[in-house]
Amino acid sequence: MARSTDDSLDTLDSTARSATGRAAVAGAGLLAVAVVLAAMNLRPSVTSVGAILDEAQHALGASDTWAGALTTMPGLCFSIAGFGAPWLARRLGLAPALGLALAVLAAGLVVRVVNGPFVVLAGTLVASAGIALANVLIPVVVKTSFAARVGLMTGVYTAALQTGGALGSSLTPPLSDATGGWRGGLGAWAGLAVLALVLWFAATRGGVVGGKRSAAADSGEQDAAESVEPDAGGGQGERRSLLRNRLAWIVTGFFGTQACFAYIMMGWMPQVLIDAGVSRTSAGLMMGLVSLLGLPVSLLIPPLVGARGGLGFWSVGLGVLGVSGLTGLTVAPAAAPLLWSVLIGLGMAVFSLALSAITMRARTAADTASLSGMAQGLGYLLGALGPFLFGFLRDVTGDWTVPMTMVIGVVVAQLAFGWYAGKPRYV
Repeated sequence: MARSTDDSLDTLDSTARSATGRAAVAGAGLLAVAVVLAAMNLRPSVTSVGAILDEAQHALGASDTWAGALTTMPGLCFSIAGFGAPWLARRLGLAPALGLALAVLAAGLVVRVVNGPFVVLAGTLVASAGIALANVLIPVVVKTSFAARVGLMTGVYTAALQTGGALGSSLTPPLSDATGGWRGGLGAWAGLAVLALVLWFAATRGGVVGGKRSAAADSGEQDAAESVEPDAGGGQGERRSLLRNRLAWIVTGFFGTQACFAYIMMGWMPQVLIDAGVSRTSAGLMMGLVSLLGLPVSLLIPPLVGARGGLGFWSVGLGVLGVSGLTGLTVAPAAAPLLWSVLIGLGMAVFSLALSAITMRARTAADTASLSGMAQGLGYLLGALGPFLFGFLRDVTGDWTVPMTMVIGVVVAQLAFGWYAGKPRYV
């Protein structure tokens, strides 16, 4: 009888352990899906605007300068609002902070389609603030909750981000047609943010993050929050200012010029194509192609650069492709719009190399943190100014030639910064 009882207890214990293991796997799987869905929300707010920009302008009676301000909001928020993410994560915890970021994003997407031009700007500002917070917090979730699969989850997260950007530009025109106008096309993306928010709360309820109970999660969230502090040095020396370091400014110039190029294209390229005679739907699909082309390049080239060097070579090569596409779009936009889109998309893939330059040009974690804060903080600020200046030049000249020439100049500067950033030295 005793042996039978022991056997029964062993069976129950084994069954309980098996059930717990299955629950942990299911919880990790749900969290992974929640991370992917959250990442898919980080670009549609930006890429959806370009596809219906002229329609919104006409309906609101707004100028090209207003349109430039609208396309400037995301980059400006990425430069400023993201600095509040570490404080928010410490204050609320990592999981609630990301939930709040998704809620802010959803609210902003709704607000920006309910009234006039200034409300559109205000709603875009709110939505962009939510994206800026999530931009910082999602990689921390990946690092802390998927420690054994950081590489895999980072690749999945990047793919989801690029896919969201492509969907934003390609689906907004048909969504606008289906809902009766640009407001419905833009506002529909709030549904994706709400879905991500609901799934995020389902995946993290009860304080379970990556299979760890509340106490451990709270500790991990505290550590994660500290790890994204701008002052974090990673325990490898004190953080130092790089404002007088020439190489740091070169890396910052590289990151800033590529951001400027990318945000101008995401905000304005569909309108340039539409004015050249391309249909609104086709222009949106081409912008979606531009977004997707960065995915394979971002996955393939950085590992090659890390293993064999050649950062400067690849930066120049992609820069030349970008300049070629921009030149074609300026001189003969209707001649081969698909070819120009492919070349521009390959040129915009230099983003992954700009991120690689930050890690490759610093020896210690402290210097990496300093260089990252400087390059991304100032770089995104430059990226934010680009779309505004582009719209202002379009407003003043009434033509696309001058603003497009400005973008070509930006990419030429990016090409030079990338070449010098590729030289094997350290800040």
